[in-house]
Amino acid sequence: MKIIVCMKQVPNTNEVKIDPKTGTLIREGVPSIINPDDKNALEEAILLKKQTGGSVTVLTMGPPQADYALREALAMGADEAILLSDRVFAGADTWATSLALAKAVQKIGSYDLIFCGRQAIDGDTAQVGPELAEHLNLPQVTYVKKIISLDANKVVVERAMEDGHEVVECQLPAVLTAVKELNVPRFPSIGGIVEAFGEKKPMLWNGESIGANADEMGLKGSPTQVKKTFSPPVKGVGKMLNGSPKEAVSSLIQELREKHIL
Repeated sequence: MKIIVCMKQVPNTNEVKIDPKTGTLIREGVPSIINPDDKNALEEAILLKKQTGGSVTVLTMGPPQADYALREALAMGADEAILLSDRVFAGADTWATSLALAKAVQKIGSYDLIFCGRQAIDGDTAQVGPELAEHLNLPQVTYVKKIISLDANKVVVERAMEDGHEVVECQLPAVLTAVKELNVPRFPSIGGIVEAFGEKKPMLWNGESIGANADEMGLKGSPTQVKKTFSPPVKGVGKMLNGSPKEAVSSLIQELREKHIL
């Protein structure tokens, strides 16, 4: 079984700060990590490879430093890695990003499953996986928390819902997006690290490599753009209402009337 995992290198959001003047993220000096949900997707792909045989190819789009994240994926157990990196991809929204990934998947050729993380922690849109499926005209199942069964023709999964879960059967090839409940990602082995940061090397593809139309890529091909990022304003100090329940309710009503809410 041939599995492709689409992943993203993201800033560690625990250390992200926002420039108060420009309203943009300050990325300088902020460590980057593999997006957490993408690690779950990679872990499941590696587990399925061990069960069924085949290979795992990791694919990402990003700047040259994303090479490090791909090497970490190789150290975890991926067989090959591909980095899409070109100035033509710069400024891409989810639509342009998913289109570039789709063209790269088409260049890869044969595959049985495509895994993505549910969403990236730097954008939280949860759009790239579903859009990738649409570009490739593939069935998709999002929020996958368990693989129940898998054969050459179909996969049966448990899908997380707000009020429970549902079991979905899906024909292959298909796109699945993973949630953290799916598994616990492994740590890279010592041997894997030595190999990934030694002889193994991610392949580098640019826009021309995947036959990309420059007008459909990057900022030019993005129907949505982020104009500003900002922190929400600090809320005012709360007020405690003392007394009996009846007195507290009366005080609350009075407060609401004074603020012209009632």
